[in-house]
Amino acid sequence: MRRDVFQAIADPTRRAILLLLASQAMTPNAIAEHFDSTRQAVSKHLKILIECELLHSKQEGREIFYEIEAKKLNEIDKYLEQVKKIWERRFNQLDDVLKTLKSPHKK
Repeated sequence: MRRDVFQAIADPTRRAILLLLASQAMTPNAIAEHFDSTRQAVSKHLKILIECELLHSKQEGREIFYEIEAKKLNEIDKYLEQVKKIWERRFNQLDDVLKTLKSPHKK
């Protein structure tokens, strides 16, 4: 099943995994040590992150390491940038209204 990146980041555990992997690649066991859940639960989260192309795995000897797929994070960044522009425009409009209300009325 193909998932959307926003489905992946909707879950706080998956967001925490992404933050954890932002600094370095890690094995599933190393990742699981940071959570109060089973290794199987962490593996399910990793699977979803891979399906969304936010992570990729690489084999090194007998170990599998998971790394962030930074290129795919750009999709999230672009969306958030659009939302940020909309809200900045709204706040600027609100600032203009507040300035108008605060200014002394001329008769």
